[in-house]
Amino acid sequence: MISVMVIVLLGLLAISIPVAVALAVTALVLGESFSFLNLTPAIGEFTWSSSTSFILVAVPLFILLGEILLRSGIAERMYAAMTHWLAWLPGGLMHSNVGTCTMFAAVSGSSVATAATIGTVAVNEIDRYKYNERFFLGTIAAGGTLGILIPPSINMIVYGVLTETSIPKLYLAGFTPGLILASLFMLTVLIGCIVRPSWGGKKIQTNWSARLNTLPDLIPPLIIFLVVIGTIYLGWATPTESAALGVVIAIVLVAWRRRLNLSMLLAAIEGTMRTTGMVMMILVAAFFLNFVLTSIGLTSKVNAMVFEMGLTPMQTLLAVVLFYLVLGMFMETLSMMVATVPIITPLIIAMGFDPVWFGVLIMLLIETAMITPPVGINLFIVQGVRGRGQLHDVMFGALPFVASLIIMIALLIIFPEIALWLPEVMSD
Repeated sequence: MISVMVIVLLGLLAISIPVAVALAVTALVLGESFSFLNLTPAIGEFTWSSSTSFILVAVPLFILLGEILLRSGIAERMYAAMTHWLAWLPGGLMHSNVGTCTMFAAVSGSSVATAATIGTVAVNEIDRYKYNERFFLGTIAAGGTLGILIPPSINMIVYGVLTETSIPKLYLAGFTPGLILASLFMLTVLIGCIVRPSWGGKKIQTNWSARLNTLPDLIPPLIIFLVVIGTIYLGWATPTESAALGVVIAIVLVAWRRRLNLSMLLAAIEGTMRTTGMVMMILVAAFFLNFVLTSIGLTSKVNAMVFEMGLTPMQTLLAVVLFYLVLGMFMETLSMMVATVPIITPLIIAMGFDPVWFGVLIMLLIETAMITPPVGINLFIVQGVRGRGQLHDVMFGALPFVASLIIMIALLIIFPEIALWLPEVMSD
């Protein structure tokens, strides 16, 4: 049963069948092969129920929020401001790349949007300030991954829906690891530029007057973050309602800066529709696959098989981590998550691990997959924005940050409190 699923799913993906189609076909094959009941008619019910889920409405709203920030020029002003505050460090604008990615991640919820937006703003500075191109591109690819860890994360919403885990708790749990990871990325830049000073490019001159003058450019993302996250944590709004508030606040801020116009809104809506269509098709197919897996008893069989192997909980967890690190080299992150989380999460919970903590760990593993060759999606995004040279430049530049991610994964496993302390404090 397990071998059939793996062969069918990976086989379809290997021949470039769209992810949503591959998931749906796998579900149909498993249902026809191993179920005594005809499960195919349930497709209609799952298509309707999953696409009308209130919590999933937050997904297109957060995508729209990121699109508005991308097309309104707010990201450019954020980057310029972070340049004045961080560029004095060894590594210069590479610290600004990570810092701006962190701020943009806190309002967009998307790694791809974060990498594409900051990459568009930053790549022109490589030649201007004589940075090591590979290392510079690596900071953008790595910084972009923060979009799925720092709240509001779209991937955390998907994980919460798939595993019935509290999304507000997931957001709280992802905040501290996200800041620590951003710090590790900046530490990696710092060490690299101390060891190889030529990588850091020309020193950028600034002063406190310039820094203070740029503070207003950091206010819009801060306001959006406080509105979106604050309303959730205070119990004033659901994640979906807070996403809608974020969109409204973003439109108001863009209008206040006199950047609001019809063409910008139409472009943002078109981008949202394209991305949402892709995400929702994958999710609908994933929900049906999960239904089939439960109906044929595959999840319970996987649990029984693992328990029969006699592995300790920690050995099982390390095996899961290795599984995701290897799978992430060859599979797109969202499809990897929706195809595996419903099977693996019950096993991990049965071993005694916290589902909220495991959700954060999954986000870190997916982040690693996004910059791991050969299929790391952020590598392709950054190369596309760069528009010249070879993809392997971005790959080599991202490798030091893969090491940073692995260190963060190890820290989270050794010290689960990194993720769990804030949800526990807020629940008291």
